Amino acid sequence: MNEKNVNETKECADVNSENNEIIENNQFEEDINTDGEKIIAICEEEISQANSAFNYDCENILVNATKNIINYPYVNEKGARKASLWTRFVKRTFDFCSSLSLFLFLNVTLIFPILTIMVAIKMKGNPFFVQKRPGKNGKIFSLIKFRTMTNEYDENGDLLPDDQRMTKFGKMLRDTSLDELPELLNIIVGHMSVVGPRPQLVRDMVFFSEDAMRRQSVRGGLTGLAQTSGRNNLLWEERFDYDLEYVDNYNFFYDLKLIFRTIKKVVKSEDVSTEGMQTSEDYADYLLRIGAIEYDFYAEKQIEAKEILKNN
Repeated sequence: MNEKNVNETKECADVNSENNEIIENNQFEEDINTDGEKIIAICEEEISQANSAFNYDCENILVNATKNIINYPYVNEKGARKASLWTRFVKRTFDFCSSLSLFLFLNVTLIFPILTIMVAIKMKGNPFFVQKRPGKNGKIFSLIKFRTMTNEYDENGDLLPDDQRMTKFGKMLRDTSLDELPELLNIIVGHMSVVGPRPQLVRDMVFFSEDAMRRQSVRGGLTGLAQTSGRNNLLWEERFDYDLEYVDNYNFFYDLKLIFRTIKKVVKSEDVSTEGMQTSEDYADYLLRIGAIEYDFYAEKQIEAKEILKNN
């Protein structure tokens, strides 16, 4: 083979080598791009799964937080309560006769008229405090009490805090529960019962769970199991616990026992207000304070409560 042919052969080999190298480089780049796309896809999938897991955990936290609010220690093991002679007829007859008798006695002895005049003088005006409350089956009625606080407003037209409006005379009425006497009229007309869950505010009822709403299946009471078990010093969860226990178990002797326990509580002036407060803390405010609800949700529900009151 002559020198020229040898050189041409070397040149061809070099060209083939370069081509092979270019092909290998291109293949390598393609492999890198392919692998890179796979890696990116895997990363995106991992991120998506991580986000899903995070959202799931957050939802679980919210659900569990809600459960902590609406689930109570009391468990109804008897199922739905069946109507009985006591629940359908006797209890209402007992409520009417006992409340009417006591109301007549208080008027004949001039206790009620004198107390009414004293409240009117001390409060410088109307002696009665009337407020709409949810009754049996959520039906709204006007609850009547003696006034214990003045109607003083600040420069913005808002009522002053309870501790600034509460008078010494009003505190005495609350300590002795004499402010509750006008509710005898509510019992006589059938809005309330002598014993039962205390009627709460409409602005609180809009936050009640389905389970808590069972307390509205009976008439609200002048006193009840919660009132004789700690009254306003109970946590709200405990109050619902006692209310539901009463709804599922009340009878004549049960009510009679609670009436005697109430007299004992009134004599001792126990648990009249929530510790550190002049009055009891509203359920809605309690939920907001412990962080169970956001302010936007709180405000939304207050608007709903105002609509209910407006239409009743």
